[in-house]
Amino acid sequence: MKLGRNMLGVGAMTGISRVFGFVRDMLIARVLGAGRLSDIFLAAFKLPNLFRDLLGEGALSAIFIPMFADSKKDKNFANNVFSWLVVVLLGLTIIFEIFMPAFVAILAPGFSADPGKLEMTVVISRIMFWYVIFICSAAFLSAVLNAFSKFILAAFMPVMLNIMLICALLLAAWFAPTTILYIMAGTVVLSGIIQCTILWGRIRAGKFGLRLVRPRWNSKIKSMLQRFGVSLVGSGFYQITIIVGTLVASFQSGAVSWLYYADRIIQLPFAIIGLAVGTVLMSSISNALAEKNMRSVYIQQNSSMRRSLMLIIPCMVGLFVLAEPIIRNLFQYGAWTPESTHAVAVAIMIQCLVLPAMLTSQIYSKTLYASQDVKTPVKTSIVSLGLATVIYVALFYHLGYLAIPVGVVVSGYVKNLLLARACKRKGLIQWDSRTIRATIGFCIWATILGAGLWFAPISGLISMCIAIAVFGILYLPVAYIMDRKL
Repeated sequence: MKLGRNMLGVGAMTGISRVFGFVRDMLIARVLGAGRLSDIFLAAFKLPNLFRDLLGEGALSAIFIPMFADSKKDKNFANNVFSWLVVVLLGLTIIFEIFMPAFVAILAPGFSADPGKLEMTVVISRIMFWYVIFICSAAFLSAVLNAFSKFILAAFMPVMLNIMLICALLLAAWFAPTTILYIMAGTVVLSGIIQCTILWGRIRAGKFGLRLVRPRWNSKIKSMLQRFGVSLVGSGFYQITIIVGTLVASFQSGAVSWLYYADRIIQLPFAIIGLAVGTVLMSSISNALAEKNMRSVYIQQNSSMRRSLMLIIPCMVGLFVLAEPIIRNLFQYGAWTPESTHAVAVAIMIQCLVLPAMLTSQIYSKTLYASQDVKTPVKTSIVSLGLATVIYVALFYHLGYLAIPVGVVVSGYVKNLLLARACKRKGLIQWDSRTIRATIGFCIWATILGAGLWFAPISGLISMCIAIAVFGILYLPVAYIMDRKL
């Protein structure tokens, strides 16, 4: 498997998806504003997104791909898992369709004060929740393709939703405001159907023959369900910690918004680099472990570590140095004040320090999942995120909203250390001296260039882009040589 090529492809698709997502959000703000209509759509969209995060995406892949590889890619096993998934999703959808008024009331209790708002949210939520069946099924189909080292099409699928919503929003001028909500809800469901159709067609074209069968209960399904349950506990605990961070920050005026924009900036390089590494490595290491080829596991880990750190380290340095110019040029317009720019920039300067830990944690956790160890990543997540919550609360009185990024950084490195120790104890990881030397070289070279960037005269968006381009042009060739020669 060409690790570098696959990581580049997945990273590119993730980057494209983020760009289209940004355009989508701009259009939602333009068409629906920041009031009643946008509240209804975003609240209704939150439910299917929550289940997509919990039931689909990474959690499903992390459990299914190692078991699928261990079964020598048994078609009967895949058919049975797919069929059980569809049955569960159908049951879940029926429950939510019946009790949607209660769920929406819990999700958005304040809507009841606005006549008709809660009722409209229930209607839109009922339409949009059918998306859960298709997007979670698409996540499973993507996992099957990833198991066969086919990554690009699956990585492109999130772009499909954003493109279709953009098209729906562009048609808004011809429809009444309420009608556009129905059109957008239907578009979300239609995008899920199209994603499933495309992915299923690609699998059938590969002559794998995935199909729905009568679900059968057996030891493999029981084992998968148990592991998935453990994984959901970790995901649920993560969501709780995010809520705690938001609640703590809410005691300082403006802090929730400052932290939201800081996190959006930090997540961009991680999504493009870190998630691409995790997606590709999950499949390749699962296959190597199924073949009991530990040498291949170590080679892939070291190769992905060097290449991903080569890219994430300059991102960390660049965000630290250019945090204030980035926020000023992107957001400081209209009601956005210089004080908000500075507040967000300081949060970025702290939180960007966690990027290397977040990336290497992806490698450690995917290795553990590939070895079918589900409990260790969940335990480390609970410990590190619990630590983050303690730091939020303990330091908020002294640091204000900055206690949140401090907690993110400290807990991120604690999680990284726990995962690394678990991998080392199980003999699942072995760093070579080349990786260590290259990483040190990347840090030194990026720091030297970052020091020069600190004094660069940046007066506007164009000069900032030029400074970033020069930084990249100087950094990448030397870093590439370090990767190859050190």
